[in-house]
Amino acid sequence: MALLTLTSDIGNHDFLPAAIKGQLLSANKNFVVTDITHLLSPFNYPQAAYVCRNAIRNFPPGSFHLVLVNLFDEKPDHLLMVEHEGQYICCADNGLITMILEEGPQKVIGLPLEQTQQKNTLYCVNVFAKAINRLLAGEEMEAIGDATVSIKIQHSLRPMLGPTWIEGQIIFIDNFENVIVNIRRDDFEEQRKGRRFSIVFMRDEQIDKISENYADVPEGEKLAHFNSAGYLEIAINKGNAAGLLGLQGYSENLHLNTTQAAMSNRLFYQTVKIYFD
Repeated sequence: MALLTLTSDIGNHDFLPAAIKGQLLSANKNFVVTDITHLLSPFNYPQAAYVCRNAIRNFPPGSFHLVLVNLFDEKPDHLLMVEHEGQYICCADNGLITMILEEGPQKVIGLPLEQTQQKNTLYCVNVFAKAINRLLAGEEMEAIGDATVSIKIQHSLRPMLGPTWIEGQIIFIDNFENVIVNIRRDDFEEQRKGRRFSIVFMRDEQIDKISENYADVPEGEKLAHFNSAGYLEIAINKGNAAGLLGLQGYSENLHLNTTQAAMSNRLFYQTVKIYFD
């Protein structure tokens, strides 16, 4: 029995999430299939990397994770199967894997695609399912795909650092409209060096302390804390921080069809800066 997770930007209104599960169970009725999410923003790699990285690490060793994000960024001739720290990740060769892992994978193979076959999401899922079945049957990864494949590399979105400041980007907005910034607790403490600080966003919004939880401030007040994944989170106790504070998630495709002035304005709403005294 193998545990498989699904992550995609397909959404829940399409037939595809159910069809994907049907294809997987048809390939192996003993697969246990669970969703991470199908609600990722399209083409938003920092968001996808954040969600996948912090979900995958909580699954038992030997789990398989199908990350169906931007499968057709380019015309593909192969897919990837990765083994890293006891987890298996199946995804497109689009650079997302190195953003999820924040390093190179410990083991990776390329799964060839038939050139005469129509390449769509369900076909890719079947390629993954066949590879997983072969691995479960005892075959080595090197026998299943091309172990010499050269993968595309993209770097995760990291905060900018200065002697007296950190500048981060909003990488995720959760269902409560809490705002998650790509500043981790260790980044914060290393730069802070025991100094006082001000977390600044928008034109005049500031927070000068780290809370343990939402109840540390009165209802309707803003706060900052480090979430269960260790990332800086800006929230409003029983309120929606993103909407009320006018904050937006980072988008890599901001430059597309966007004027320079509009791009600068949008970045203003996506940026959080911490100043140290």
